[in-house]
Parts: sequence; structure tokens; C-alpha cells
Amino acid sequence: MQQLALGANTERLGNVPTSPIFELKSVSYSYQDRFPALVDVSVRIEAGQRVAVLGANGSGKSTLLKVLDGLYIPTAGTIQAFGEPLTPERLADDRQNWAFRRRVGLVFQDPDVQLFSATVWEDVAFGPLQLGLPRDEALERVRATLERLRITHLAERVPYGLSGGEKKKAAIATVLVLNPEVLLLDEPTAALDPRSERAVVELIEEWHSESRTVITATHDLDLVADIADRVIVFSEGKTIVRDGTPEEVLADQAFLEEHNLAHAHPHRHAGADEDSLHAHPHLHHDLHGHEIPRA
Repeated sequence: MQQLALGANTERLGNVPTSPIFELKSVSYSYQDRFPALVDVSVRIEAGQRVAVLGANGSGKSTLLKVLDGLYIPTAGTIQAFGEPLTPERLADDRQNWAFRRRVGLVFQDPDVQLFSATVWEDVAFGPLQLGLPRDEALERVRATLERLRITHLAERVPYGLSGGEKKKAAIATVLVLNPEVLLLDEPTAALDPRSERAVVELIEEWHSESRTVITATHDLDLVADIADRVIVFSEGKTIVRDGTPEEVLADQAFLEEHNLAHAHPHRHAGADEDSLHAHPHLHHDLHGHEIPRA
């Protein structure tokens, strides 16, 4: 019988595909065919990489993840996933679509998009049951995933009644339960307290240690060195302008300022005299403990 799953023709060396996980060539995407969201994006992502996708708000980070997840089909260019073209025709075939969904999971920036059932347990169980796993295996996966994220106590809670951080963890659980090879995370630490943020970072590290691919869209530069070995930066023109290591990218303050990822503001350090006002670059999200002059 012919194998219909995406990646069926991918040659393997041990358990690692020799083809890239994703390969985009000159991909563009426009909303309503009028509003560009990605412009001429070419990128190759290998199996087992941890990639951080950086860029200012509206630069195309979330759109890229949705293209990689097969939710958006490029309006120009081509995309391959696991060595096979990712096309509307393939995703319209139930067997191929389910095979792809088992391998790639996306956690949306807004957890309310991902949570829709009466309880957290039902939300986490939805994916495995829809993908046809035996009921006993599906429910065991739900139990193990809730334990892994330490949210077993939320199992019978109504999702809309959860805090922002609890919703985020529940949304992550709905994807992890499928045990995907590729994890796509859109601003995974947004709305999380420091302890929960650290738990997400540890989860990414653990996932990567299992030779899985993790692609994280974020503007939280403080996290990048912990969650990524490679950094891709989008400009406000919605195209890739940098592809390098975290050390290379984060050390280039002029580049970060140019692309609206850091800024310089005037301040004086505590205890300094009145003439010590100066400026140097800071990350957009940082709180520095400086006295900032008021107009």
C-alpha cells in the first residue's frame, strides 16, 4: 500500500531525516490578497534545531508559524515539510492532514483561540481523540501531559475561568499531548509569572533534548539565549534580515535598535549627580531601576 503520510519519501539516517524539516523558497503571504504579512521569505530549518524568530510587532512572526503549521498557504513561493510539498491538496486529504498534525503542533499567542471545551481535560483530550488514537491511550496521554505541566488540578476547571498563565499552560498541554516532532510556540511566555516562564523555558530545553525541533516566535530578548541556538530576525518590512547565533544577534545593539527590538532612552543612575544624564541601548521589555526624567 502506498504511504500517504507527509515525509514518506524522506531518506533517513538513523532516526534523523536527511531532508530539512521545513524549506521555504521565496514565500510571501498577504491577508485578503491586499495586506502583505510575509515578503519573499526563504529559510531552511533542520531537524533538532531550536530557532527563535524575532521581530517587532506586525513583522510577520505569527504568520510564519501559521504557514509552517499549514494553516496559511503561501500566496507566492513554495514550502516543503519533511521533504514533501505542503499544499492545499495534501492537507485536504484526511489521512495526510492527520499525519502532518501528529508531527507539527502550534501553540497560539492567545490561548483563548485554543481552548473551547467545557473543561481543561476535554480540551487536552480533543486532539488525540480526533486524530484517532485508541481511547485508553488518548486518556493516558492527557493524564501524563497534565502531570508534566503540573496542571492536574485544573483538569475539571472551565477554561474561560482560568488566569492568563493557567490558560497558557492549558493551551500548551493541548499541543504537547500529541507528542509532535516539531513544536511551534507563539509568544509562549506572554502573561506568565516568573516561575511559570521558567517552567516554559525548561520545557523547551527538555523537548529539544529529545531531538525535537522547537521554533519560538518572541520579542522577549532575555529568553533567547536559553531557548535557541539560532535566531531569525524579521524586519518591519516582513522579510528576514538576519540569521545567526543568539550571541551574534544580541550583541549587535545598533541592529536591534534599527529593527525596533531595543531602544536607547535618557536616564541617570541612582545616586548620580544632576549632570550625569546619559543614554545607552536597552531592550524594550526591560525594567532597569533607572530614574527616567519626566518632561
